[in-house]
Amino acid sequence: MTISPDIFKAYDVRALYPSELNETAARLIGRAFVAYLESAEPGRADALRIAVSRDMRTSSPSLATAFIEGAREHGANIVDFGMAATDMLYFAVAEYGFDGGVQVTASHNPGHYNGMKMVRREAFPLSGDAGIGEIRDMVVGNNIPAPARPQGTYETQEMLDAYVERVMSFIDPSVIRPFNVVLDAGSGMAGLVAPRLFDRLPCKTTRLCFEVDGTFPNHEANPLIEENRRDIVERVIADKADIGIAWDGDADRCFFIDGSGEFIAGDFITALLAEAALLKSPGEKIIYDLRASYAVKDTVERLGGTALMHRVGHAFIKRRMRDENAVFGGEVTGHYYFRDFYFADNGFIPALQMLELMSRKGQTLRELLAPLREKYFMSGEINTKVASMDLVPARIAALADKYKDAHTYTIDGFSAEYPDWHFNVRASNTEPLLRLNLEALTPELMEQRRDEVLAIIRS
Repeated sequence: MTISPDIFKAYDVRALYPSELNETAARLIGRAFVAYLESAEPGRADALRIAVSRDMRTSSPSLATAFIEGAREHGANIVDFGMAATDMLYFAVAEYGFDGGVQVTASHNPGHYNGMKMVRREAFPLSGDAGIGEIRDMVVGNNIPAPARPQGTYETQEMLDAYVERVMSFIDPSVIRPFNVVLDAGSGMAGLVAPRLFDRLPCKTTRLCFEVDGTFPNHEANPLIEENRRDIVERVIADKADIGIAWDGDADRCFFIDGSGEFIAGDFITALLAEAALLKSPGEKIIYDLRASYAVKDTVERLGGTALMHRVGHAFIKRRMRDENAVFGGEVTGHYYFRDFYFADNGFIPALQMLELMSRKGQTLRELLAPLREKYFMSGEINTKVASMDLVPARIAALADKYKDAHTYTIDGFSAEYPDWHFNVRASNTEPLLRLNLEALTPELMEQRRDEVLAIIRS
């Protein structure tokens, strides 16, 4: 079959099943993944050890089997952890010393998609800059090298108990107050993990879509889309809950709803989780992405930490986290990273830490957010479709000319800062889109500057 290079994205493999990604492709990717890892260790005597797990999608078992067959054909020894959340795969690779690992998942995408998230030793992610491009070229170009050793071994292993213990170690369960909490697993992998955590807490929980089901009978497991939050928002309001927590399909991201049913932006959550981190580890470094509200930087500096801005993307954030030995990092898309979780992102630690912060401060989530909402006014991410990515440099140049009196930087797209407002415009990694994030210190100024910048982008 002809395999399109387009299934290889900036951070993972992601495509329609079976028209773009099927078992034949998965087997080839398994071979190429092992070949790529071996290329970093020429002359290695023993076989690579690779961890494999999968999400709940109906196509995931057969794709995982095909990947395993390809990886074994190329000489790797495989440990199959079965159905798991993506951050459980990170745990297995780092905790048990694997040479690499793969989670078969399409994350938050609808059920007719599937894909693969790939990591090397210590759960460091492969990306388009390191690993995915090489694997793509081997697979698409039909030039995977011949295996250097005999077929690898296969065994299965369980890790849920050990993973749950590691996640619980991030909080003191004895301080958690009996909050009224609504949880929505979206029929995804949180339905496997969340019960094991919340059964150990005194909170009253209402649990929505906890039956793991890759057909997504209730709604898609993407809480960033408003219609997918309808059930949890209605239940939070009806139950007069203190907080709502929802997860995406592979459960490496969690999202928060306050007691009024309002969805909370990821940068405000980053600010609160940074506070939780600094209360336990004073003076540490916090990494945040350049789209974020000034709430993050201001909160970190107020608490005596060091706030370090970085470009968007989990591979870049994780590398900066390691380079700086940062205790915590956050992105506005709901990815939250922890030094004591191998500098990787996790979808359950933030949920527990938020409840712990609420407990220690004696406040609901809405009360914790009140000081931030009174000071920072964000546009949210606004996408503009462009006819061709060739037009992007001209749009960026027009912005740079208009705002040349600002403090500007080009870490990722174009950013401009003024004392009372700032913005970032960056191109999408996967679609012909320009993405705007803008913030101001009054709602009126935010709306004025938002419309002004959009007019230039859309000219």
